[in-house]
Amino acid sequence: MQKQSLSGSSWQFRQTGTTAWLPAQVPGGVHTDLLALGQIPDPFVGDNEKRVAWVAESDWEYRLSFSVAPALAGRKQIWLVCDGLDTLASLQLNGKPLGSADNMFRQYRFNVTSLLQAEDNELSIQFASPVQHIRQKQAIRPLAGVPQAIPGGSHLRKAPCHFGWDWGPQLPPIGIWKDLRLEASDTARLGEIHLRQLHQNGGVLLQAQVQVEGWEESLTALLHLTHPNGVEQTQSAALLTPDGNTLSIAVASPQLWWPNGMGAQPLYQVRVLLQRAEKTEDEKQFQVGLRQIELRQEPDEWGKSFTFVVNGQPFFAKGADWIPADSFPTRLTEETLEGLLRSTVQTHQNMLRVWGGGFYEDERFYDLCDRYGILIWQDFVFSCSIYPLDDPAFLQNLHIEAQENLRRLRHRASLAVWCGNNEMEQGWVEWGWEKPELQDLKAAYDQFFHHTLKEWCNAEDPDHAYWASSPSSDTPFQNPNGQSQGDAHYWDVWHGRKPFTAYRNQYPRFMSEFGFQALPPLETIRTFAEEADWNMTSYIMEQHQKNASGNSLIVGQMLDTFRLPKDFESLVYLSMVLQAEGIRYGVEHWRRHTNRVSGTLYWQLNDCWPVASWSSLDYFGRWKALHYAARRFYAPLLLSIEDAPPHQSLYLSSDLMQDWSGTVRWKLITLAGESLDAGEKTVQIARNDVLAIESLDFSPRLTDDSRRELAFVAELWQGETCLSRQVAFFAPTKHLSLQNPQIASSLSLQGDVLSIQLSAQSLARLVECSLSGADVVFSDNYFDLPPHTPVTLTASLPAGWTLQKAQEAFRLRSVYETFTP
Repeated sequence: MQKQSLSGSSWQFRQTGTTAWLPAQVPGGVHTDLLALGQIPDPFVGDNEKRVAWVAESDWEYRLSFSVAPALAGRKQIWLVCDGLDTLASLQLNGKPLGSADNMFRQYRFNVTSLLQAEDNELSIQFASPVQHIRQKQAIRPLAGVPQAIPGGSHLRKAPCHFGWDWGPQLPPIGIWKDLRLEASDTARLGEIHLRQLHQNGGVLLQAQVQVEGWEESLTALLHLTHPNGVEQTQSAALLTPDGNTLSIAVASPQLWWPNGMGAQPLYQVRVLLQRAEKTEDEKQFQVGLRQIELRQEPDEWGKSFTFVVNGQPFFAKGADWIPADSFPTRLTEETLEGLLRSTVQTHQNMLRVWGGGFYEDERFYDLCDRYGILIWQDFVFSCSIYPLDDPAFLQNLHIEAQENLRRLRHRASLAVWCGNNEMEQGWVEWGWEKPELQDLKAAYDQFFHHTLKEWCNAEDPDHAYWASSPSSDTPFQNPNGQSQGDAHYWDVWHGRKPFTAYRNQYPRFMSEFGFQALPPLETIRTFAEEADWNMTSYIMEQHQKNASGNSLIVGQMLDTFRLPKDFESLVYLSMVLQAEGIRYGVEHWRRHTNRVSGTLYWQLNDCWPVASWSSLDYFGRWKALHYAARRFYAPLLLSIEDAPPHQSLYLSSDLMQDWSGTVRWKLITLAGESLDAGEKTVQIARNDVLAIESLDFSPRLTDDSRRELAFVAELWQGETCLSRQVAFFAPTKHLSLQNPQIASSLSLQGDVLSIQLSAQSLARLVECSLSGADVVFSDNYFDLPPHTPVTLTASLPAGWTLQKAQEAFRLRSVYETFTP
């Protein structure tokens, strides 16, 4: 098999009906090409989203002139392979039609053997406007969707969020969004390869079910395995049959792959070679981790469990929901993806849900998840809408899409479960879709997600569980968001305006969505808003808030917790710590009940543009307060306080794979640091367990005045090392008698690692550290600092920074500074 890439910068594009051809980049898209040429303003700045709407409402053309590489010339079969066309495309080669595409999630292959010339070939691709297409379809057959999107997106197999969401802009990309190439051969080529693992008594048998296109009797296949340490194993060549063949290797001394925090992630490299007379005709490569995974659902006293099990070990899933990391996905670099996923594992997360309103991610993403030990809950791309699932042509399109992506991802160590859709069963039950005129579409939904798609998954990937919808009780249209079985989405705190304490009334078997919004850091706001627009209700700030009344919901909950901020910078800070406190409140509660709740995925990990949203990492990968809080509330050992003044109860939750022992110390103090009561307790906790340590009643200490002056501090110690600290109060933060904490700081530098020593004279609530002019990740941030309790933080400085520069750039903030001059 010979290949010739047709990607690169030799392409040209133009708006249909115009004459001037402009330079283009492939992979790429119309928006990014226009932006590179200065033809449109940055869609992410101000309200430019509206000013570039015409781009997606227009038709566009791309063309490439090329010669056939000598290695391909004269081959018997040559194909044009398009890994991703977004979305409505018609292709021509040398003036002859090749075919069309209407699904951005599929690969398209066209036999071009008879149309190619040695030189001066012209490939032309015409892209029709996705917006005009869905408007025409929607006018004929209206289908329900999300109110923040251009209506009708479910008529087209394109990322739903491209048309807008309650955190994303209406900027549907158009163009060649993945690689495009020629593939040529004289003989057969490898078809589908299904890698499977058989685990028994500590041994692993790796199997490759090999299909060949264009079979000939003289063909043989080789299965080659390279261990993480470089050791190689190869199965003897096997004569292939017309129906394919199965090759197997008994892995020598197999090393198991584990999710983040449970063990290592050894990766094996697999090569399958198609040979004739010891000459390799074709080859495919895979990255594999050896592991078993199941979704265990067993009856118990609360209903039915929903627990993921790896290599026989049940575990609590700790993670978040993943959305596309850029509205223009072709801009995503591996460095950006790795930064986001590295930040994920740095906060002890072991699972991400690739949400069904985006797209199936590319190989770079899954490679990184394999390497970092991040399990993937993989949604199929259906979300919050009614789809025309009674249309045979639409279903045939879906079958090819599902088959291709199942085959592409089923070998991944990181793959945990396939999920049919996001919130569509809930839509049929709770969102008013249940109408007489829609019963045919409801029946089509039932057939597709509870039967057809499940059968496709079982046929292509019997080694992973299928889950019809999220949320779901696994009983069609019956209590889809219930808490006795299945997974749940809980949005009453955000949309329902309930207090954070409402999380403690929820006991889902698996919480796959819940969240609270915050503004992004001020440095991110600077990228889209002038200082004159720095007001929560300004036009520009509301353009970068896609959830109806979202800013009002943030402020309303903020004023339940904090005093009115004195300025916009304080408001930004308070929005972030408010979000962090709310999600912490929920996760700590559910980790105190892991016998009943088997996982939490907060909404959402990341952003696709700079915006007010539920994310813990903003569009630029900056850590919001929530991400620092996640590093604490997802820690393998979590000391938490169930505060119910006048009572304070202490719990220890462990995700460790071994037993642990240490000491818990607590004290009741005034905000000025006077100790009123104290105690400590030796604790021993079994692996993967929860321990109720002590419940304390401070009623004798509390009066209307004293409750605003007191704090309860708990610490987890191992030997002479304090592993973590928690602080709880007896009154809302806004009512606390906070005084100027007078935080003293001392900075030192060793290599490029900055050390920061902090100490306060009175309690400092939710201390924020920052370096003006630098994006750094501190070892901790947005934490409570009790008086006279020295704390040391570290951060890696950017190249070229000196100690003096760091001292000049270092900034501190706490809640006290948000309401005092």
